[in-house]
Amino acid sequence: MELAEIRRYPVKSVSGWIVDSAVVEPWGLAGDRRWAVVDESGDLHWVGENPRLLSVVATPTAEGGLLLEAPGLPRLTVPPAAGEHVPVRFVELDTAVLAHPEAHAWFSRLLGKPARLVWLDDPRRCSVPASHGGLPGDVVSFAGDAPFLLTSRSSLRRLDDWITEGALERQEEIPAPLDMARFRPSLVVDGFPPYVEDTWREIRIGALRFRMSELCDRCAVPTYDPITLERGKEPLRALARHRRWDGRTWFGVRFIPRDYGEIRVGDPVTVLATA
Repeated sequence: MELAEIRRYPVKSVSGWIVDSAVVEPWGLAGDRRWAVVDESGDLHWVGENPRLLSVVATPTAEGGLLLEAPGLPRLTVPPAAGEHVPVRFVELDTAVLAHPEAHAWFSRLLGKPARLVWLDDPRRCSVPASHGGLPGDVVSFAGDAPFLLTSRSSLRRLDDWITEGALERQEEIPAPLDMARFRPSLVVDGFPPYVEDTWREIRIGALRFRMSELCDRCAVPTYDPITLERGKEPLRALARHRRWDGRTWFGVRFIPRDYGEIRVGDPVTVLATA
């Protein structure tokens, strides 16, 4: 029963990095989703409408900027954001800092529509919405609904089994197992029964405690293959059959940290309270 993976996403909606260790801050992992891509009105460009975002590799630089790479585009080094504050239409955030103009041009070319890269200068300005289980003082980066999304390898294996069963019933070709990257978790655990994480209310990873804020309902993003960018019916079709209630499908659990410090792959995961 351990922490099996830590995943960090420098820019919201782009591909992530698997790391061996990371620092837990009040708003999430250090370096996680402090950047985002928005349109001219400040609305977020999200994967469901812009799957090419998944092709972007964003590497933080020592200076506090980014190195951006994507197929068909030149590599671009973005300096630390130093532009003006501009309006953004984020749930609990009203402004963010503009990045260098070259970054706007790069993402506009990638998406084929106007885009701007923005930086969240102070995550303490962005609260976890009460509608998503946030309490006074809970804050978050551009991750949005909670600082952490936790998923389980055993739950993914059960989901793969359901997808296989459905394919056999329909006499379809059995698809390859799903990549956990489809679900964009921060933390992945292993060694627990499938979907037992639904019942967790407080856990400890290593020495740090986390409070569950809500279960995670799934949008269209997991239907995109993170490598090919092609969209399919799974996993939402299988989740709708086996994991649907309140009109939504569910996979993963959102958490808010109660302690701060370093976590590492292999840290024990202890359940402190359940529903």
